[in-house]
Amino acid sequence: MNLWDQLRLLTPGWGDVVEILIVAAVFYRVLLLIRRTRAMQILLGVSGLAFVYVVAWFLGFALITRMLEALFQYGAIAALVVFQPELRSALARLGQSRMFRVFNRLEESLVVDELVEAVGQLSRAKIGAIIAIEREVGLDEYAQTGSPIEARVSSEMLTTIFTPYSPLHDGAVLVAGDHIRAAGAILPLTQSALPDRTLGTRHRAAVGLSEETDAIVIVVSEETAQVSVARRGRLERGLDLDQLRHLLVGATGDRTAALASGS
Repeated sequence: MNLWDQLRLLTPGWGDVVEILIVAAVFYRVLLLIRRTRAMQILLGVSGLAFVYVVAWFLGFALITRMLEALFQYGAIAALVVFQPELRSALARLGQSRMFRVFNRLEESLVVDELVEAVGQLSRAKIGAIIAIEREVGLDEYAQTGSPIEARVSSEMLTTIFTPYSPLHDGAVLVAGDHIRAAGAILPLTQSALPDRTLGTRHRAAVGLSEETDAIVIVVSEETAQVSVARRGRLERGLDLDQLRHLLVGATGDRTAALASGS
């Protein structure tokens, strides 16, 4: 084989270029998923061991090479245990990709139905409630002030939480996706003047959270049974259930579009 034939073997074809681009894209997405997590630190440690292995192999250090080979062989099983939270998060992020968007929309529609049903029941019974729906900005800071729930969103669960004299009825319920993350959470109160001085702490907390995050906060007044929604620092009052449904469907649609642009 002459020099020209050897150089031709090093020249990638269109299939090789596509394969390289796919691998690079997958590797880039993996790095995005694990950045700012403990997985990145572990990955750096594994990369350091791989570098030591290559150096030991070139220098002919048989003992170090065999030890690292054994470590890599059994380390794959240990990695599945160590990276379990990250793998679960990565699969959840995969479920937010374009190919699964239709299923996300069906799920969001079911969540909206449950929320509207719960708000309707609470309003008819004149039971006060405040429900914050997480969007792009996380509500972890506020979830820590309440009690973790980790239950699927349902009208029965929400109405039970806000039943008078129940342990968690005074605080806010935080909803993320199709799950109730926490109940009895404490939200920041707005310092701005509200349009009606008769509005109480729930409304001030709803506006306060909407000022600091992009969350949508639903408030049911126990005095008037009115349904209000706070978003972007503004309070919309006197909504009926159809208006609330339309607002929530539009909000989840905006969130889906934001996820699409970020994916």
